[in-house]
Amino acid sequence: MSRGKQFAKPRSRPLAGVRVLVGRARHQAGALSSELRKMGATVLEIPFIEIRKPRSFDALDAALKNLASYDWLILTSVNGVDAMWGRLARLRLSKTSLRHFRVAAIGPATKKAIEQRGGQVDIVPTEYVAESVVHSLRRRVKGKRVLLVRAKVARDVIPRELRRAGAHVDVVEAYETVVPQSSRTRLRSALKNPRRRPQMVTFTSSSTVRNFVALLDSREADGQGQQSRGRAVRTHTSLGGIRLASIGPVTSATLREFGLRADIEAKEFTIPGLVEAIVQNMGEPTASTAQGYARLLTPVARHR
Repeated sequence: MSRGKQFAKPRSRPLAGVRVLVGRARHQAGALSSELRKMGATVLEIPFIEIRKPRSFDALDAALKNLASYDWLILTSVNGVDAMWGRLARLRLSKTSLRHFRVAAIGPATKKAIEQRGGQVDIVPTEYVAESVVHSLRRRVKGKRVLLVRAKVARDVIPRELRRAGAHVDVVEAYETVVPQSSRTRLRSALKNPRRRPQMVTFTSSSTVRNFVALLDSREADGQGQQSRGRAVRTHTSLGGIRLASIGPVTSATLREFGLRADIEAKEFTIPGLVEAIVQNMGEPTASTAQGYARLLTPVARHR
C-alpha cells in the first residue's frame, strides 16, 4: 500500500485530523459538535455566547396576555421559542391562545422547536435570514398587528421593513446574549497551545463573532460584546493558519466588520448546511489565512 493511500482520510470521516473550535452557547453546542465528530473532526467547545434572561419579562408578559390582539407572531430563534413558552407556562396561559394568529419562523430549527411545543408554523422563508422573513411577509401584513419575539440586541431589519409595509409591529425582548467571561482564559490558552490550537473556528451568528473578538481583546468589552462607538479594537493573538467558517452572509459580514474573512460560508444557513460547507471546502488553506494574521485584528474603527 502506498503512503498516500495508507494515510488517506476515509470518505465517511472527511474531517479526520481536523481540530474545530465550536463557540455556540453551551446548551446549544451539541448539535454542531455531534455532526462534526461524525465527520471525524476533533471538537473543542468554548462558548463565545451565553444566553441569559432579560432584566425584566414585563414587556413579553404583557404581550402574551394580549395575544388575541395580534395577527402574526414572528420568532427568530430557538432561544426565543424557549423563553416564550416558558413564560406562557409561568403565566398559566392556555396554548389555545396561539391558534388564532399565524406564525412565521426564521428557519427549520425554530420551526421544529415551535412544533415540538404544539405550535403550528405557517411560514418559513426560503433563506433563513431577516431579509427573507421580510420578503415572505411584506404583502401579508398591511394593517395587521405583528408580535416579534427576539433577543435584546438584534438587527432591526424585520420591524423596520414590516412597518414600512403598513404593519403595526411590537418588538419584545425574550432573552439577552452576553460574553461568557469564563471563556476568556480558555480561548486564549487554546490558541497558544499547539496541541489544542484549532485549524478552524465556526461562527453561527453575528453575536458569536462580536463575542469572539471581545474575548480576545486585551481590554474589557461591555456585556454585549460590543465596543463603544469609534473605539478601535485590538488583540495580540495570532489567527495565522486558522480558517473561519460562517453559517451565512450576515455572519460573514460581521466578520468583515472586524477585518476578518469567512474562508467558508454555508449555502444553507443551518447547522447541517455549515457542516456540509466545511466538509466540501476543507482543502489547502486559502491565501488569506496562509499568510496569517499578525494579529487577530488591526485597528478597525467601528461603523456602528
